[in-house]
Amino acid sequence: MELCRQLFHDPDVHELPRPPPATETAGSATPSPRCATPVAATRKRSRVEAFGSTEEYEETCLLGEGGFGAVVKARHRDTGEAVAIKRLTDPDPDGGGVWREEVLREARLHETCGDHPFIVGFLGVVRDPATAELGLVMECVGGPSVGEFLREQRRRGRLPLPEATVRAAMWQLLTGAKRMHEKHVVHRDMKPENILVSGDGRAVKICDFGLAMSMSESPPYDPDAGSLWYMAPELLLEKDDYDALVDTWSLGCVMAELINGKVLFEEGRDEEGQLVEIFDVLGYPEDKTWPWFSSTPFAKEVLPELDVHHRSHLREMFPEAVLSRQGFEVLDGLLTCNPDKRLTAAAALKHPWFAKVDALELLGNEEVSPAALTNKELLMVPVVPCA
Repeated sequence: MELCRQLFHDPDVHELPRPPPATETAGSATPSPRCATPVAATRKRSRVEAFGSTEEYEETCLLGEGGFGAVVKARHRDTGEAVAIKRLTDPDPDGGGVWREEVLREARLHETCGDHPFIVGFLGVVRDPATAELGLVMECVGGPSVGEFLREQRRRGRLPLPEATVRAAMWQLLTGAKRMHEKHVVHRDMKPENILVSGDGRAVKICDFGLAMSMSESPPYDPDAGSLWYMAPELLLEKDDYDALVDTWSLGCVMAELINGKVLFEEGRDEEGQLVEIFDVLGYPEDKTWPWFSSTPFAKEVLPELDVHHRSHLREMFPEAVLSRQGFEVLDGLLTCNPDKRLTAAAALKHPWFAKVDALELLGNEEVSPAALTNKELLMVPVVPCA
């Protein structure tokens, strides 16, 4: 049974082996953000410009639902193509079209980046003729989210993953992120639930542009965006002129989770607690490591009450038996608190760790068991397996 689920040109790397792209992909199901800026129109005719109709599709199963609406798997009535449709319900029908503009903003951002083997493809916008509600049509991925995959691996006692597997997955994710950042799009919600595994297990794809933003406009940007455990320190400190480096921090958290199957910074319950969790592991910033930090309310008001140290314990958590020296250099570079010193996606891909990248093989002939879905702690929406 196919399991369909939903929670959520650098010349230096051009010659690296690229695993074949997945034949199917799927969208994710997190709400649209409160604010973002439309990207400039692409040169080719935009799929956002002309709406299709939901009547062109036959829904086959529910993938996930929440306050935003629902994600369904559907089949095109004429072509038979399997797709995922993210149906977005306007919470305020009298809101003057604000919700409609948010939907179209998400569609534009997704379309800008979606033509890439490691980013879920964007196929267009459809409108329900009966309700006028809009939906985003995406490719449908046959595999689970990375979060589901890791929970299943943990259940079966198959962690940590081999370093070669982590390297192949991170190469794909950083390659996808590099493409997004070249297009001036920041995802702002990179996490295992927003990364999907292809049906053949050979590719991972970034999905869900509901919290994405364009950097074609100048700051200030909304710092209240993302999922707490994966938010970069500058977001938690409410820095409003951040950039694409918030995504590479999140991918560092994903890399750590790929290695040991556990959330790296999972004790935080609010922004302050999350910062303490991060700094306890990586060391508290000081003027020579992050000059801007000392001017923040956290440094002035909270730091004096804490037991402060400046030493990183990250290597102790990921010893050489689990992660090689070069692999740790990438992890440490992504998980650098000062964004000015953090690795960009392009810089990370140039690291010698990626000089050789094996083909990614995550699923093999195995299915993800429904037992993997019993832990609802990290799931944003209900998920339903469908044939």
